[in-house]
Formats: sequence, C-alpha cells, structure tokens
Amino acid sequence: MSVDTALLRRVPRLVLVGVRTHVSYMSRSPVEITFAVLVPLVHATLAVYLFRAAGDPDRLLTASVGAGLMGIWGSVLFGSGGAVQNQRWLGTLESLVVAPTPLALVLLPITLATAVIGTYAMGATVLWGVLLFDVPLDFAHPLLFLAAVPVCVLALGMTGLLLAATFVLLRNANALANPLDTPVWLLSGLLVPVTVLPAWTHPVSWALPTTWGARAVHAATSGGEVLVPLLAAAALGAGYALAAVLVLGRVERRARAAATLALT
Repeated sequence: MSVDTALLRRVPRLVLVGVRTHVSYMSRSPVEITFAVLVPLVHATLAVYLFRAAGDPDRLLTASVGAGLMGIWGSVLFGSGGAVQNQRWLGTLESLVVAPTPLALVLLPITLATAVIGTYAMGATVLWGVLLFDVPLDFAHPLLFLAAVPVCVLALGMTGLLLAATFVLLRNANALANPLDTPVWLLSGLLVPVTVLPAWTHPVSWALPTTWGARAVHAATSGGEVLVPLLAAAALGAGYALAAVLVLGRVERRARAAATLALT
C-alpha cells in the first residue's frame, strides 16, 4: 500500500479525533466559553430590537438565526487564528509543520472544531428569541433548515481553513482576524441581505461560500429556494478547501524561509 493511500484511509479518523480533541480543549477555555455564550446573545438581542424598530416583526426569527450565524463566524475566525497562535506560543507549531501528516489535515480539525463550538450560537440565539421576545418557531422548511445549517457550518469552516493558512505566516494572527470579523459577515448577508449593500460589493459576496450558506439557511427559515444556494455553498466550500491546501504549501515554505514559525 502506497503512502498516499494509507494517508487517505487515515483521514476520517484523523479528522474525527482532531475535532473531538480541539472541542474538548476549547470547551475548557474561559475565553472561548465567554465568547460562545455571551456574544451571540448580545447580537440576537440587538438584532431583534433593530428589526422591531424597523417595523418588520415578521422577520424576528430571521434575526435570531442571523445572529446565530454571526456567532458561528466569530467562533471560526478567532478560533482558527487563536489555535494557530496557541500552537506558536506553546512552541509546537514547528513540530506540526515538520510532521509527516500534511499541515492542512492538522488545521482542518481545528477549524471544524471552532465551527462545531459555534453551532451552540445558533441554538442559543433561537431559544433566546423564543423565551425573551416570543419569536415564533415557524420555519418555512424545517427539514431543509436542518440540512442547511451543517452545510453552512462546513462552508464557514472551509473559509476559516483558508484564513488559517495565512495565519501560519503571521506571528500575530489576531492582527488579521480582528478587522475581518464585521466585513465578512456583512458581505455574506448573515444578518442583512446582500442586496442592500453597494453594487460593487456583490461580486465579492458571490465569491464567498458563507454568502450561499447563509442564503440557504435564511431561505429555509423564511421561505425561498434552498437547494441551489446549498449546492453552491458546498461547491465553493470544497474550492476553498483546495485553495487552502495550495496556499498552505506556499505559506509553509515562505514561513520556513523567513523563520516566522517561532516567536523568537
């Protein structure tokens, strides 16, 4: 059996074990717990009040779901950058880079684990809206909603994987993560429709898998076409994963040449 074939057979177990390990690790982090528990609820509260003030009470469930998607994105963005940064602080990033397992397969469970942690935000914001604001749970397509959320989470995770590839090169990954939070969720239409943004931003929005994932989730919530954006999110997510592997090879070589893997 060739090395590549053996590696492919180990990929599912590597991903599952990695996701479980990083979920357990992040669930014990006070910072991760604080951001996962409190920030999505603040977003949901603000979103509900904004939609009510705009005279659009029929979209309160959409507001709660959008706030949940914002929570997932925040978890993926800062979790991916934070995970790489933690490995650098612990002095293990160099070991991960030189390990036989490709670095992309090491970072993939980290980004997926941050997305899994972020899925709490979806349930929390919807439940928050139901209990405090009497938001009715009238999903237009309940079964498609249950299918759209995991696809959207994977799309967010693949976006995080591509970002994590660049975080390897930066000694301070948060310097890139912080300014990307709000622009990406705005361009992706996580809370407000992309159509209300300036026309010049639309091509950027269409190129993001998060846009199509959010569109599928919102369509399953309030009505509309679900399958087309769902397939688009899956296809773009796969493209982002492939791009992450290619970019990571170049970034890894660049980081070795520039000696930027370690803090010192």
